[in-house]
Amino acid sequence: MIYIHWLILLVYVVAVIVTMLTVVLDKRQPAKTMAWLLVLIFLPVIGIILYFFFGQNTRKERLISQNSMDQLTKRSMLEFAEQENLHLPEEYDSLIKLFTAQSWALPFKDNQVDIFTDGYHFFHALLQDISKAKKHIHLDTYIFNDDALGYMVADALIAKAKEGVEVRVIYDAVGCWTVSHAFFERMRDEGIEVHAFMPVKFPAFTGKVNYRNHRKICIIDGLVGYIGGMNIATRYIQGKTKRIPLKLSAQGFIYKYIRWRDTHLRIRGGSVYGIQRAFLVDWYFVDRTLISSRRYYPEYDETKKNDCLIQIVTSSPISPWPDIMQGYVRILLQAKKYVYIETPYFLPTEPVLFAMKTAALGGVDVQLMIPAKTDARLVEWASKSYLEEILEAGVKVLLYQEGFNHSKLLVSDDMLSTCGSTNIDFRSFENNFEGNAFIYDAEVAQRMKAVFLEDAQYCRLLDENTVNERRSFFKRLWESVIRLFSPLL
Repeated sequence: MIYIHWLILLVYVVAVIVTMLTVVLDKRQPAKTMAWLLVLIFLPVIGIILYFFFGQNTRKERLISQNSMDQLTKRSMLEFAEQENLHLPEEYDSLIKLFTAQSWALPFKDNQVDIFTDGYHFFHALLQDISKAKKHIHLDTYIFNDDALGYMVADALIAKAKEGVEVRVIYDAVGCWTVSHAFFERMRDEGIEVHAFMPVKFPAFTGKVNYRNHRKICIIDGLVGYIGGMNIATRYIQGKTKRIPLKLSAQGFIYKYIRWRDTHLRIRGGSVYGIQRAFLVDWYFVDRTLISSRRYYPEYDETKKNDCLIQIVTSSPISPWPDIMQGYVRILLQAKKYVYIETPYFLPTEPVLFAMKTAALGGVDVQLMIPAKTDARLVEWASKSYLEEILEAGVKVLLYQEGFNHSKLLVSDDMLSTCGSTNIDFRSFENNFEGNAFIYDAEVAQRMKAVFLEDAQYCRLLDENTVNERRSFFKRLWESVIRLFSPLL
């Protein structure tokens, strides 16, 4: 028994070495590999526990069979083949083909897009569309809080279920960790099909706690689709005491009350098929029910034909390629005039960081908007060194002052825009299940640009001098150390 502690130490050392070899053999980005090696070396015991919970690589796993994926894609492919007079913009032909080849993100035309920049108007529209549903409602969200707004949405869904409308709900198990089980059981008892995405059950799914469904999509009758950054939570409709005048109307000034600023889209037209497909893939993931009936892809209003082209692009840790990240890189590298980006968190992967600096150095007006204060201090610390780096390359950094800007959007060259759930960070690009609408349309791009420029009015411009103000050597050292672990945040 005198040597028992040496035996325990030997077992631990062997476990660490095996884990380190696993990390190296996973062939991840070097930055992420080094980050995990540092954790395993400098955080005894804790490091290997963290890896067990958050570090295991699932990109190699095929959790959805190819046959099932083919079936789920079949309907949207048929509609794609039936599109008449489909013209792909020449300047974005390679980007469209990239998305199509990697994840069957097919381009659909004849779209109408409404842009919501506050929770009041977004939830009002969502509840109105839910009340009009006749056949089905599909909701997939990261957070579905059991607060006043959550109960309002749940009650609206229950009312439709009682009318005979099919209602399916997917919520993320970790995103809704603090939500009462009774909240979802109530919906189940009233006839709604509800599933948690990848519930964390020890030990079966513990290693996948790091891979979350971060999408925020909703489809009503296959005709109306929502996609963007807003979860279902009252924080999106709670205002600050400070009122910001927007414009003068017949009733006086219209004010915007800001706490959580976000962007969400309401889409009607062909690309709703893409949002529907994204939901049905997730539904197969959680329920193992293959839903591919034609009735979930109904014909839309033929009188609304136009050339507004949209691809609904999804990415996940089980996809062979990081689709959305690759799309961002390509957009930055082929931009000719400008790229404006809003993101709540800025911990870019090396390809995105390189593309941003290359574009700015090449004379492209690259502007990045982030919150002046985030809801995650570690992320805020880690992002400081990245900001210094892009400032040196000529990227303009805008710090949003009026609350927390949770918006995830990009607009480029008055022609291309994208909005969805994807942040500019390792987690969104590599670990989460994400979804974005990539829109090839000048009119929508102009409106998205207007959103960015309006937000810019409430920002402070950061420069190389002010980024270092009141930051001591030890604070900058701390931020640089935290940056080493940014691939894990």
